Amino acid sequence: MEKDVVISIRGMQWYENRESDSIELVTRGVMLRDGVVCTLSYQESELTGMEGTLTTIQVEGEQVSMLRVGEYNTQMGFQTGRRHLSVYNTPYGAMEVGVNTRHLLAELKEDSGIIEVDYDIEVDHALAGRNAVQIEIAPVEGASLKRQERDSV
Repeated sequence: MEKDVVISIRGMQWYENRESDSIELVTRGVMLRDGVVCTLSYQESELTGMEGTLTTIQVEGEQVSMLRVGEYNTQMGFQTGRRHLSVYNTPYGAMEVGVNTRHLLAELKEDSGIIEVDYDIEVDHALAGRNAVQIEIAPVEGASLKRQERDSV
């Protein structure tokens, strides 16, 4: 069953020799449950720098995958203790990306839940940084759509 939801995303990025970056975004999206598979979709915005890109997150058991289609195209897989490879296409070119998941939590109900992913990212087989993302999903009723962005913590 498909449900309209409010999606709150908090992300942190750490890079060597640079300050950490953080972003917070609250947006509307759709949550679809088909048996044991749960799919979450939303449009990226100008705030994320990927306006015109549709992001789809699929949760199936102990694995989460993220697919982005639009100006930025990629598919990334997350599974604790596993390394997944993908190609990240941007308007500036393509690069091979490796994802090493440190921590993964996905607790989803019919129209709410939480997804947490902490992972290292490699670009062309070299460690590029560490990312942590927390996604909270809530029913549209009673939720607020406030956007916030913070440059660093």
